[in-house]
Amino acid sequence: MLPKKSNREEVLDQLEEKGGLRPGVVDEVHRATGVPAADIYGVATFYHLLSDPEAGVRVCQGLSCKIAGCDALMSEIRDQNQKATFSSCLGRCDLAPAFWDPEGDPATPSPAFTPSSPDLAIDLLGTDFDSYDGLEAASDKGPDWVVEELAAADLTGRGGAGFPAHVKWRAVRQQRETERYIVLNADEGEPGTFKDREVILRRPHLVIEGLAIAAQCLEAGDVYAYVRGEFGQVKAALQRALQEARERGLIDAGVRWHFVDGHGAYICGEETALLEALEGKRGLPRMKPPYPVEKGFRDKPTLIQNVESIACLPSILRRGGEWFKNLGANEAGTKLYCLSGHVELPGVYEAPMGTTMQQLLDMAGGVTGNLKAFSPGGASSGFLPASKVDLPMDFKSLREAGSMLGSAGIVVLNETVDMVDAALTQMIFFEDESCGQCSPCRIGTQILRQALERYRTGGQGALSYVKDVAWGMREASICGLGQAASMPLDSAMKYFPEEFGVAGDASG
Repeated sequence: MLPKKSNREEVLDQLEEKGGLRPGVVDEVHRATGVPAADIYGVATFYHLLSDPEAGVRVCQGLSCKIAGCDALMSEIRDQNQKATFSSCLGRCDLAPAFWDPEGDPATPSPAFTPSSPDLAIDLLGTDFDSYDGLEAASDKGPDWVVEELAAADLTGRGGAGFPAHVKWRAVRQQRETERYIVLNADEGEPGTFKDREVILRRPHLVIEGLAIAAQCLEAGDVYAYVRGEFGQVKAALQRALQEARERGLIDAGVRWHFVDGHGAYICGEETALLEALEGKRGLPRMKPPYPVEKGFRDKPTLIQNVESIACLPSILRRGGEWFKNLGANEAGTKLYCLSGHVELPGVYEAPMGTTMQQLLDMAGGVTGNLKAFSPGGASSGFLPASKVDLPMDFKSLREAGSMLGSAGIVVLNETVDMVDAALTQMIFFEDESCGQCSPCRIGTQILRQALERYRTGGQGALSYVKDVAWGMREASICGLGQAASMPLDSAMKYFPEEFGVAGDASG
């Protein structure tokens, strides 16, 4: 129990304001918040952007950046006598090899996009609407109509889980507790993924309108937007759009809006870890049930939605749930697919849900070199071989193929890539980003990374226990990180056994 009059929710803001974990800061934050110093130190050391404020330029070592030459970029920066540190994926995979300078945070150059079309639900190259017709329709027709349209649209969560949105909304509405919250998950950290960044930069009014619809429908008094800390310009775009909407009287003046910086923890993309961060704690996933729709932020009913999911709402209410559903190929709606790696035109492509991998490659100008493998949905989805290029990119098809759509962060690998190195890159990421709360994930990610490194240096039996460790991680980890962290190694060994010195069936 915390001392009375302490304010834990101020801890992260105070640490950020004081520049992170510098000498004397822990004691200053303790005096300002009343939270014990040991607790504050534990929080500060958990988040990468707070624990090492002197890191300098952060160079991405995610898979797309690794194959694009991040090691050479690091050498170049250090040769210029600049301080630089390797970092987990920076969400700039389309600009690989990527870096981030906290002092500059330069504007993100535009990647390639699908041409503007009225048949796209988000339409990144379209004009950012500020009429808020969807919100007006929601006001006129009421919450029941909104939820029914979401059900008709068959909108599933675009952050990775693919859970039906209308089920979440109904669950929040059914709670007897009237203090409710809306939370936007804009902590985009899955390697290979940068779609939410571009949605907010190019269509911020869609996001503000979608959040306003959610707040009105679910009778929430507060909206929290949790935005990745490395995306300062993204948070600013949301704030500008909100100010414009307020000035034009388009949204309810009674709703309180809060814009919160993430502080560099991939695990906070998991919804309950995100709630812990909002409450000023380390981002450790909660045991479920209870689910956030019942006991979320401050133990109150909370709707948590991904940026892409929220951005779909205005067009669904403007044009109807059936319209949205019929946009898809195999599943409802359009989907934002991120393509990076060995592809001619890295970027964000909006296409019908279920578009095949080959069709997406064609949209992005094709592969540079010969296709060897691809990661279909971020690091958590593992790898698929070139023979799967005609697979529909939707939740069901990829699940049946033993993978997952996840965040649709597609990394394309050509024949020059060593799959042992590719798997090792992903395992380093998961070990670095494990929150450490549960031993299957904390220890398992370390064991798998060490096994790969021993194999690379001639340890022929180093991979003999990989399957047993992976099984334990899948079955016993608290959250999706540990449950999926072995996927890159599992799948690489399955489809490319010859590179791992094991017998296998690459036919899949």
